[in-house]
Amino acid sequence: MGAITSSGRQRGGGRRSKRAPMAEINVTPFVDVMLVLLIIFMVTAPLLASGVPVDLPDSRAAALPEERDPVTIVIASGGVIYLDDEELAPGVLPARLTAIRPGADGKLPAITLRADQRLDYGRVMGVMGELNRAGFTSIQMVTNGSAVPPPVISGSGTEQ
Repeated sequence: MGAITSSGRQRGGGRRSKRAPMAEINVTPFVDVMLVLLIIFMVTAPLLASGVPVDLPDSRAAALPEERDPVTIVIASGGVIYLDDEELAPGVLPARLTAIRPGADGKLPAITLRADQRLDYGRVMGVMGELNRAGFTSIQMVTNGSAVPPPVISGSGTEQ
């Protein structure tokens, strides 16, 4: 038997112990783990959104809803073209675009185009022309959402 304490209660692992089983769960470790996971996901989620670093232009356009499986084309500052984070050799884009098959609904997937703001306008239009030639008519252009409103231009061509 266990030893008797000064209060007259038995101490030890005897069967007559007056301690009731603990009926509540300690959630503190669970909350700690969840907070750490939340911070990890908050830090890594923006990094997963885009694989090729591009300096996007600013725009005040409203954001569009995201597609399920969009095809992403990136034109980096050096003019290098990436198709879904895979660098393409010059002249390969048209063949790769024709290899993309329509989905179950018979439509080609939407294209998400990300282009560096320092690129020549003609380079971006050349890629868009190839997309149109391959049958892609739904092209979403990605920009930063932090642009200032453009200046108002009067009919005489001067800024106000």
